[in-house]
Amino acid sequence: MAAMTSTGNSTGHAARRPLLNRRLAEFTTTIFAEMSALALRTGAINLGQGFPDTDGPDEVREAAVRALRDGRGNQYPPGPGVPELRSAVTDHQRRWYGLGYDPDTEVLVTAGATEAIAASLLALVEPGDEVIALEPYYDSYAACIAMAGGTRVPVTLRPREGSFHLDLDELRDAVTDRTRLILLNTPHNPTGTVLSRAELAAVAELAVERDLLVVTDEVYEHLVFDGEHIPLASLPGMRERTVSIGSAGKTFSFTGWKVGWLTSTPELVTAVRSAKQFLTYVSAGPFQYAVAQALALPDAYFASLRADMLAKRDLLSAGLKAAGFEVFNPSGTYFITTDIRPLGETDGFAFCRALPERAGVVAIPNAVFYDHREEGAPFVRFAFCKRTDVLDEAVARLKRLAA
Repeated sequence: MAAMTSTGNSTGHAARRPLLNRRLAEFTTTIFAEMSALALRTGAINLGQGFPDTDGPDEVREAAVRALRDGRGNQYPPGPGVPELRSAVTDHQRRWYGLGYDPDTEVLVTAGATEAIAASLLALVEPGDEVIALEPYYDSYAACIAMAGGTRVPVTLRPREGSFHLDLDELRDAVTDRTRLILLNTPHNPTGTVLSRAELAAVAELAVERDLLVVTDEVYEHLVFDGEHIPLASLPGMRERTVSIGSAGKTFSFTGWKVGWLTSTPELVTAVRSAKQFLTYVSAGPFQYAVAQALALPDAYFASLRADMLAKRDLLSAGLKAAGFEVFNPSGTYFITTDIRPLGETDGFAFCRALPERAGVVAIPNAVFYDHREEGAPFVRFAFCKRTDVLDEAVARLKRLAA
């Protein structure tokens, strides 16, 4: 049987409709796959995709091994997540933020934060609802909004005085009678912006005033270098309308385990679980026990993680400046956004596709994170969650751009 195509066949039959539904037509291959393949082909250092090149704490890895050997989680774990992890999540929220949640009714374990975002949007957004997201945004946001049948409404973070800032008037103006939800990411990928208490208070006021739901992606909560991470759910009027999302991958350097979670009211958790159960149902059984142990690590672990990433941020930032980039030093996350115009460049896509040959390094063009591509055209993102020796070599290679 001949393979189906989106352009018909040679027998004269009418052209078939495209195989991929139109809501996902713009989400075929990701820039991460393209640039990672380019890194492999050229032998370049991959500072594009944001995953660590070392594993996290030995005791956490060994906890996963013990769970596997003891048969804990090798079969389907409970749908909401294993009780040990749900309790650990609630302990974590109380320990760091003073937020109290019921582990039985207000926590849901997911296949990473990406599934938590997808399930939240699929559960809470009706076709035609508008979803506001801060632009530039993590690429899965746009795809998840599309899968839910929503309409994404970007509010652009713009550079000013060495960092990116949210225009609160623009955010307020973006809300219409069709707005259902704000999708908020702080610390923010890719810009590294950490929203201040005053900014978050303004978001909260708007959400209460217009009766909006808010989904907050807080996966970089323990990677804040300047300022502090403040969960939106901790502000007045927000606990009952906020779905807060966390993840083990960024904090404990086990991104392949794909263990995430969300906390909210029983009503919102039940709604999101209704969608989540038909996505993965359950996942990562043995790893859930290990992440429960990870969340209980002493304060010294989290302080060490932050100090290590801060040193790596400063190392790569200095190297990028020396190579001729304008650098926006991130207040959080493990990404640095740069402006390539001081190098005489304006097209981030062309620059990133040529960079492996020019300097032996891979980066990501920020324009892929924008609806308004022209806003992101001159910006390029580098990840610094790599070994120090790898960053040293990348900095040495990038010096070729200034030669």
